[in-house]
Amino acid sequence: MLRRKELLWFYQEGASFVFPDAWDKYVSPIPLVERGDLISAYHRRLAGENEEEKLKCAHVWTTWEMTTSRLHVDAAAIARAQNDKFALAFARIECHYFVNGGFFREDEQLLKDLHKIKHISNITIVQGRYDMVCPAISAWELYKALDGKPILDIVPDAGHSAKEPGITSKLIEATDRYRTLDY
Repeated sequence: MLRRKELLWFYQEGASFVFPDAWDKYVSPIPLVERGDLISAYHRRLAGENEEEKLKCAHVWTTWEMTTSRLHVDAAAIARAQNDKFALAFARIECHYFVNGGFFREDEQLLKDLHKIKHISNITIVQGRYDMVCPAISAWELYKALDGKPILDIVPDAGHSAKEPGITSKLIEATDRYRTLDY
């Protein structure tokens, strides 16, 4: 839901306890005095003028994400994080979005605006149990805020990526269900 606590979990402290080796690499380009707000520290560098520093930070940011976003690390995704063009685009877009709080009016906006969709009877939430990027608590809170009406599929052998087999399967099941609905 892109709340501050979810961003802090992944980019400041939380996922770091699960991936301490990758975390050390993620924080390495940021001086100790700036590590109190890593998203802002990265944003300054990714939007800065120093091209060498920008590229280094883009690679590190993107590698952190690619290392932690699946239950099983995907070597091809890690390799892709070393592609300059991809890493710069990925890291700069993501970091800009996050440093601006997703451009929401307020932190809990998605939950506060649920009244706009509560009438929809066919909502499916697909969540990887081991999603380090968007923790399962967020899917659970969304489910509960929708009065337990959605189908909540917590995939037991998946992280964050829609490319993981269990997530892909549940997304296809959901779209197949929607295909048969009368609107």
